[in-house]
Amino acid sequence: MKLPKETEGAPHGRWYADACGTAFALELLGERWAMLIVRELMLGGRRFSDLRASLPAISAKVLTERLAGLEASGVLTRRQLPPPAATQVYELTEWGYRAEPLLQELGRWAALSPQHDPTLPMSAVSMMLSLRTMFDPARAGEREAWIGFDIAGETFLARLKGGQLPIARRPLADPDFAFTARDAQVLVALFYGKVDPEALEQDGALAISGNRAAALDFVSLFDIPKL
Repeated sequence: MKLPKETEGAPHGRWYADACGTAFALELLGERWAMLIVRELMLGGRRFSDLRASLPAISAKVLTERLAGLEASGVLTRRQLPPPAATQVYELTEWGYRAEPLLQELGRWAALSPQHDPTLPMSAVSMMLSLRTMFDPARAGEREAWIGFDIAGETFLARLKGGQLPIARRPLADPDFAFTARDAQVLVALFYGKVDPEALEQDGALAISGNRAAALDFVSLFDIPKL
């Protein structure tokens, strides 16, 4: 039986000779850095240099190899931006975007481990995806808001409505409230470490604009899960 076109670059069975879908998923995304590259593309296309900046421990050679492998497998594609940008970006395919629930469940599961260290560095995209992962629709109830995030110059806009929290990479566009953070770890401290926001603001690491009461109420919706 011929494999679907999008997976022709990664023949099922190359590692494990196992028909299980889990085995095939590992063959597609199990190489070092592959899943984190997918994570970094989950909120939109990125240039090669953007990916290097978000994954500073990866070498250019390995990043090139992983991008080529993920493209051959149908997980991502390349696109040339028109002038004046005239640069190449990597984007997930429709099938590639369907990996988000996989990333979320892995994140929830791993966060339960006592060895999980939330103080390690985190990219801006990883922080945004963590909010989507830890979001509890029941806790959010009927709350509605447009929420802006500026993380070291990377901007994202979230829409809290109807028990959902889509997040897109875009300009802030006059949100109800916004968080401007020196880096993603500042937001980790605020949302999950429950560090006093005033202490972060006095340190110059954080600024909260717009409806402050609603912003702090939003922060209260998130926790790292426990067994």
